[in-house]
Amino acid sequence: MDIPGFSQHEQALQFRALRNQVLSSNIANADTPNYKARDLDFGAALKTAKSDAMSMTRTSDLHKQAWGQTDSGFDSLYRVPQQQTLDGNTVEMDVEQAAFAENALQYRASLSFLDGKIRSLRYALKGGD
Repeated sequence: MDIPGFSQHEQALQFRALRNQVLSSNIANADTPNYKARDLDFGAALKTAKSDAMSMTRTSDLHKQAWGQTDSGFDSLYRVPQQQTLDGNTVEMDVEQAAFAENALQYRASLSFLDGKIRSLRYALKGGD
């Protein structure tokens, strides 16, 4: 059952949780030679969620994914570093930590919006008590 006002927050929470995993992976691989930092684009994910375009789905884990697609359907992009390192790693810790903190804040904001909606519905159902 799709309750109006909840599905967009559910999708935002799923996106933020996945982005948190991607950013955590970047931070964990900061010292891995030739590791390429990745990120997810919220604007592109929002456009994808709003469009009714048909997307390809994998029916088996043996099938290859379309370029840039993750299992969740959000596109994974590579970061362009400000300064190239000698070992080919593109992780910049200050950029990753700032993105991680911003994403955590946005995740918490989505949770707060959901909490407010649930409290309003509960208040209305109880008759204002």
